[in-house]
Amino acid sequence: MTKFDHRVNLPTIFEENSLAILPVTRGDYIISSFSAYKEFEQLSDDVQQVSIPAHIQSLMPQFLVSEAIALNCANACGILEDFLEDDVLVPTVSGRMSSGQFDFKIDTAFGTKNVSVSNSQIEIDAAYEGINYLSLFEAKRDLSDDFLVRQLYYPFRAWSNRVTKLIKPVFLVFSNGVYNLYQYQFDDPQNYNSLRLIKQKNYAIATNIYLSDIEKLLETVPEIREPEISFPQADSMSRIINLIELLHEKPMTRDSITTQYAFDGRQTNYYTDAGRYLGFVEKERGESNNILFRLSEKGHRVMRLAYRERQLAIASQIIAHKPFREVLKWHLQYGIMPDKGTIVQIMKKLNLYKIGSESTYFRRASTISCWVNWILSVVNKD
Repeated sequence: MTKFDHRVNLPTIFEENSLAILPVTRGDYIISSFSAYKEFEQLSDDVQQVSIPAHIQSLMPQFLVSEAIALNCANACGILEDFLEDDVLVPTVSGRMSSGQFDFKIDTAFGTKNVSVSNSQIEIDAAYEGINYLSLFEAKRDLSDDFLVRQLYYPFRAWSNRVTKLIKPVFLVFSNGVYNLYQYQFDDPQNYNSLRLIKQKNYAIATNIYLSDIEKLLETVPEIREPEISFPQADSMSRIINLIELLHEKPMTRDSITTQYAFDGRQTNYYTDAGRYLGFVEKERGESNNILFRLSEKGHRVMRLAYRERQLAIASQIIAHKPFREVLKWHLQYGIMPDKGTIVQIMKKLNLYKIGSESTYFRRASTISCWVNWILSVVNKD
């Protein structure tokens, strides 16, 4: 009842009154107009490719189904050593533990307030200690726009009182073979809101997919008739795939997707419709007449594929739709992405389902551009 990892997860009464909630003991909480969340910032769009060592057989990208396994894979691939810039990394503390006692300041709508914490429960997904630093990790498999600063701040304060080394708070987000790492620093350790991003890098497990593979898809994947589903307005293919990963584990209601996946209601509709458009997601009426989303058989089959084949299968489903195929061809011919005006011209020739106004065409053109860029992003750069 008090776990709201993202601002969009807050109950309506909290949202309407600009409220947030923080634990102060194992059973007590404080509610106020706290500035409790932080937007993710992207310092770089560059992606460094990494490989799982050849002798490691039990770590496969399609089976990284928990934060712990994803962290083990990041360690095996050399991601943590590269990002943390520390020597002789050793995994140390993790799991639930006591916060100990500390006081801090936090911004509210009525100015800075003081909060006292006494043995609240904290949870650390992983900690890696090297020669110079203790790095504390919060890891997530769901992609979102923001995060709850407490997940970094409480462990930071707890372990700052227990070790003499500098503490590195790190947020790791993993989905579909891609790691986004964010290293933060609290400029004033006694101030919850002094969080500052000091380093951010992106890593991807190499796909062994080459441009010739994409060109072959263009030649061999048959075009399909456009479905009578709203043409996608969901720019982030990464988030679509992340949603498919979660639905591969269990069906979800519209409300549970909205609350658990850091979506608002409109985003839930956009992204589930995008999954349906690609043939990966099905919608039905569940118990109590709730709308339920589940993976189609095709969706489950794709999620069970090896990593390289999964990426190619997703690309194939995109390329099967003529608007995306034509824009990809244009890109490969001219070496750049066509502007939105050119994409709209391509779209208007194809009699797409329920696109009326000019502004709607331009919004959907953004999705086409983003999905084509995703296809190109899975190509090995070497």
